[in-house]
Amino acid sequence: MRALRILLVVAVVLGGVLLGADRLAATWAESEVAGRASLAGGRTESVEVDIKGFPFLTQAADKHFDEVEVVAKGVHTQAGGKPVRIGELTLELRQVTVTGDWDGFRAGAADGTALISYADLVAASERATAMEYGGPGKVKVTGSVTVLGRKVTRTVVSSVTLVDGDTIKVRADEVPGGGIPLLEDMIRERTDFERPLGRVAGMRVVKVEPRPEGLAVTVTGKDVAVAG
Repeated sequence: MRALRILLVVAVVLGGVLLGADRLAATWAESEVAGRASLAGGRTESVEVDIKGFPFLTQAADKHFDEVEVVAKGVHTQAGGKPVRIGELTLELRQVTVTGDWDGFRAGAADGTALISYADLVAASERATAMEYGGPGKVKVTGSVTVLGRKVTRTVVSSVTLVDGDTIKVRADEVPGGGIPLLEDMIRERTDFERPLGRVAGMRVVKVEPRPEGLAVTVTGKDVAVAG
């Protein structure tokens, strides 16, 4: 009985050591992947990687991971030939394969959400002066024009839709004219806009949704390069 207790203690200790070594290796790998990450073809301010599953070392030996979560912040990329900043890009990667001598990584399938702040969306619009959440499917957009030497500012409630599968369209539901001829058209020139997104981190856009914290863009894809 005493020998059995000793054996159990030894097994627990060894198990703890192996578990610690496995987690240490996983932490190192996560840091390495984060350091090499190149998403959306542009500069990224910070990246965090979480390799799921256990044991890590077995997956690493096979150069194949079932699931990896990547959270990138401050992704600077291009949309429609114009610069745009994605505040946070969260990706759920599945069936991730290491290519070459750990110099590249690809995901068999991926889903994610890109969150663009309203300030960054205003900068991307190159027209509006301010934007905020306006309720489900809506944003409030502010634009200013000069009429007969007088500055006229209007804030409108606009619908946000996805058109042609890759373009964000923001259009005012209505524009109060205040009796000024052609004011509606002039204000729309400042508040209505379309911004082609193309692909985000190699994935197609399937949904856009205004949220209090910004515009959420849902993406999905297959055979996605995540680093390297």
